[in-house]
Amino acid sequence: MAFNRNGIQNQKGNANVRTSSSFKSKLPVVRRSSSGALKDDDGVRGRVRVAVRLRPRNAEEQVADADFADCVELQPELKRLKLRKNNWDSDTYEFDEVLTEFASQKRVYEVVARPVVESVLDGYNGTVMAYGQTGTGKTYTLGRLGEEDTSARGIMVRSMEDILSDISPNTDSVSVSYLQLYMETIQDLLDPSNDNISIVEDPKTGDVSLPGATVVDVRGQQGFLELLRVGEAHRYAANTKMNTESSRSHAILMVNVRRSVAEGDSASNENDDHMVRNFKPVVRKGKLVVVDLAGSERVNKSGSEGYMLEEAKSINLSLSALGKCINALAENSAHVPFRDSKLTRLLRDSLGGTARTSLIVTIGPSPRHRGETTSTILFGQRAMKVENMLKIKEEFDYKSLSRRLDIQLDKLITENERLQKAFEDEVERVTLEAQNRILEVERNYAESLEKERLNCQMEYMDSIKKLEEKWMMNQQNCGKDSLRGGSSAKEGTVSEEVSELKRLLQNEINLRKAAEEEVNNLKNQLDQFLRLGDGGNVEVLKLRKMFEDEAHQKKKLEEEITLLRSQLLQLSFEVDEKRRYPERGGSGSVHSGLDSLMSQVRKSPLNDVGFGELESTDVVFELLGLLKILSMLESDDPNTRIHAVKMVANLAAEDANQEKIVEAGGLTSLLSLLRSYEDETVRRIAAGAIANLAMNEANQELIMAQGGISLLAITASDAEDPQTLCMVAGAIANLCGNDKLQTTLRSEGGIRALLGMVRCRHLDVLSQIARGIANFAKCESRSATQGRKVGRSLLIEDGALPWIVQNANNEASPIRRHLELALCHLAQHEVNAKDMIGGGALWELVRISRDCSREDIRNLARRTLASSPTFQAEMRRLHIQY
Repeated sequence: MAFNRNGIQNQKGNANVRTSSSFKSKLPVVRRSSSGALKDDDGVRGRVRVAVRLRPRNAEEQVADADFADCVELQPELKRLKLRKNNWDSDTYEFDEVLTEFASQKRVYEVVARPVVESVLDGYNGTVMAYGQTGTGKTYTLGRLGEEDTSARGIMVRSMEDILSDISPNTDSVSVSYLQLYMETIQDLLDPSNDNISIVEDPKTGDVSLPGATVVDVRGQQGFLELLRVGEAHRYAANTKMNTESSRSHAILMVNVRRSVAEGDSASNENDDHMVRNFKPVVRKGKLVVVDLAGSERVNKSGSEGYMLEEAKSINLSLSALGKCINALAENSAHVPFRDSKLTRLLRDSLGGTARTSLIVTIGPSPRHRGETTSTILFGQRAMKVENMLKIKEEFDYKSLSRRLDIQLDKLITENERLQKAFEDEVERVTLEAQNRILEVERNYAESLEKERLNCQMEYMDSIKKLEEKWMMNQQNCGKDSLRGGSSAKEGTVSEEVSELKRLLQNEINLRKAAEEEVNNLKNQLDQFLRLGDGGNVEVLKLRKMFEDEAHQKKKLEEEITLLRSQLLQLSFEVDEKRRYPERGGSGSVHSGLDSLMSQVRKSPLNDVGFGELESTDVVFELLGLLKILSMLESDDPNTRIHAVKMVANLAAEDANQEKIVEAGGLTSLLSLLRSYEDETVRRIAAGAIANLAMNEANQELIMAQGGISLLAITASDAEDPQTLCMVAGAIANLCGNDKLQTTLRSEGGIRALLGMVRCRHLDVLSQIARGIANFAKCESRSATQGRKVGRSLLIEDGALPWIVQNANNEASPIRRHLELALCHLAQHEVNAKDMIGGGALWELVRISRDCSREDIRNLARRTLASSPTFQAEMRRLHIQY
């Protein structure tokens, strides 16, 4: 519902009601037990806070109730309201907040929902509910998207803005489910095929969950708005006399907020620089539930009938069950009948449970609805007596701890690998350096040994050469001496030379031994140097000690890694254990509420008989009589004529009055007004009254017999006002649903009149056109089913098929639903198949069979495609599967 202003006002309550106490601002503090586990306090008592919001007068009430004061008087500064019983007596009621019709959407959010949202961010469950009569602004208060005017945003959008601005995208998460409770069946608004979700209760804690619901993670405000658009498109709504877009289901938005809180500390190990974690992360899980209750309604006022009547019964039953639970909780009854309705089962935690709950009751100012307003106010008063026990939802964040341990383990493994590689590189460097030094020493030793060997050989050769020379010289000297001297002298000389030779030989032997000893010395030095190269060098010893320390460090790191792996396995086991055991139908008639007699009526004949202050059409009808009212249709006074036709239109909305109006000639008078008057207001109201009368099958034939279709067609071609065209289209659409009148209706231009009104692109006009086409196509299909010979569709002959195909996937669900149904009925006649294929209707039928949100239309499209040989042949040719 859309408001003319941004505010809504509160309603009034009992004279003797206690004033509500505010919530305690202090939330329970988490304390730590000696074992390190977390425990919650017993909780904080919190009464259900109730605010009243008054809707401003709408256009109808500004005219109809202009002479009457509002039934409520607000005193926002005292947080109370007065409900008038009459002009001199009233009852006074007090609430937590009283919001006038001028209160902005932001003001409503600040006093009703912001405290609940802040509690959810702190780890508590919270609920915001809207309760009130249909048409008083509940959906406007909660679900308005505010795409064109951001100041009109409702509680749902503003709550998500605050949540997303407060959380951290890296550590926190937000997920959303959007559901509706329709005819005691829980349906998923984000996945229409999921239309029977069961409620699961934890036998230990009593918590209620919906495991079959679609859960979508929200990353930004735009994504959340898109989810709300999708959900609202699938929600059931209908046009009633009290509201043009009345919700027929309870909408429930569930927002789950998961926040990580750092608890614990970190200490440093004595042996290394790595942190040993005593880190105990905590996760707080808060759930925000926003409930847009369907409006309570009285059938005699809303005009619900047929399937809409069954919807109204279901709504009122669930609201009645909610009221019983509120009464039982307010009176501290031992038994609270939560299981009487799925609605009360879903709200078990919100009423008398652990959630912080705010209730906003919406009321209207009209004195015509004083009874409903009183009921709503008393509901709010009883709700103020319900107390909840707020408890924080907090637990260990095993996933976060496991993730942190994984990261630390990866760091330790990386550090160990780095140290091991550095150790291996150092060992390789020292080994290479030692090998190079050994090679250099071996090379130097070999060079020295070779030089010494060569020197020894040279000396030895020189000595031998000298001895040979001396021996030759001695031989020569001996030969000469033998020639000159005696033998004794020769013997003495020979003995001396022999001794000298022996001495020289002994010297050579000693020199050789000395050389050999020096070689052995060098060998010993080489062996000693080799031993020093293996482990004797001081630097090598230092490196070896460092290597041993690194090996010891590596062993300690491996032991720490083994311990961390064991902790990780234990945590994984605990996580597994925790996971394993957790815990909108058809278009309504014209507007039912027309203006009462205004000040202009005082100038009319009514004033002559003293009825200038009549409060309603029913009183005027009862006092003046129908004939007098019908005679006023021919009055020369324009104001009298206008108000007379309004009263007739109001009377025609009631089934009990229609026969009297027709018998008294009211139908003829209305058709005469449509034929003769050019005043747009008279034509619009007359067309609306005819549309109401056209809902009766007996009246339909009378309308056709008196040329009603021709008059409606002329009005459709001349009028430009969308409201007039909507009334005319609604009347023709009602006539299209009569099997007997189809040929006459078409011959008198009824179909062309519908198609001609397409020029007005107003949504309500297009919806009525689509409904008329769907009714006409359904009648043609019914005729074929009953065995009557049916030719090519009159709709196709009059050129309706292109517009049907073009708008079969219209964004507006009323248009799309009627045209999808019309295509399915047209396709049931084989004679229409070729025209539909040529006009592109086959592709739309395939789409409907796959994607239509309503299962009955989807199944009808599938059966139609399967039963038509022409469609089957074309689909095989185009390789289409459905």
